[in-house]
Amino acid sequence: MKKIKIILEMIKFEHTLFALPFAFLGAVLGNLMVEGTWPGVSEWVWITLAMVGARSAAMTLNRVIDARIDKKNPRTSERAIPAGLISVNQSALFIAASFTLLFISAFQLNMLSVYLLPVAVFFLTIYSYTKRFTWLCHVILGVTIAIAPLGGWVGATGTLQAEAFFLFLAVAFWTAGFDVIYATQDKEHDQEEGIYSIPSRFGIAGALYTARWFHVISFLSLLTLHFLSPLSIVYLAGVLIAGLIMTYEHSMVKPDDLSKVGVAFFPMNGVISVVMLLFTIGDVLL
Repeated sequence: MKKIKIILEMIKFEHTLFALPFAFLGAVLGNLMVEGTWPGVSEWVWITLAMVGARSAAMTLNRVIDARIDKKNPRTSERAIPAGLISVNQSALFIAASFTLLFISAFQLNMLSVYLLPVAVFFLTIYSYTKRFTWLCHVILGVTIAIAPLGGWVGATGTLQAEAFFLFLAVAFWTAGFDVIYATQDKEHDQEEGIYSIPSRFGIAGALYTARWFHVISFLSLLTLHFLSPLSIVYLAGVLIAGLIMTYEHSMVKPDDLSKVGVAFFPMNGVISVVMLLFTIGDVLL
């Protein structure tokens, strides 16, 4: 239990909050558009377990794959693996258990979820390597996280419609935007070690400018979904609130002052995902 606690702290288990509400949003919206009903209790449970398994596997893989990089970075050198608190073999067992949970959950949902598992596993694995060869690694991370709402949609309905891809785009560029902001902390280290990132390639100012445009795309994708779905003014209010939070997030971080990156990264983005879920559910209820 002590080792499991260390692993959960290592992978920031609480950050599951970023993607889980969007997986639920995908389930709610998919059921609304396909069947006109709510997801059943079984769908809620297995979608939740699938998300927990997927993110836990991906983040632990990331910590194993990046262990040498983390050890050289003063900001990450005290993470569990480089600090010797947990071994690679122990992490591998946790990864296997997490993927097993994902697979079992997919089989409990529907066969389309099972057929799409290889795609999910590919992105959950490959994104950890992308910082070694492309500064678009932030976008690949965004794509990986954005599989969550698609997974929720597929898990609840057994189908995949065009409207779901606007939710996918919204989450992908929202994630890419805040990941770029977070990566500004490591600009100098990434340049010294030859690690690819938007801040190391374009500098802090260029990275923050790029992150702003990523979030504009995210906002416009959420807005487009309003016009393509039965969602009405309550959902639209949620989109506007999310846009205001993203705007405030960018106001907190400046090229010459990165002291509030931590606040902009977790609290603000956690609020966005919850706001979008609550306002979507509120719209459906009303």
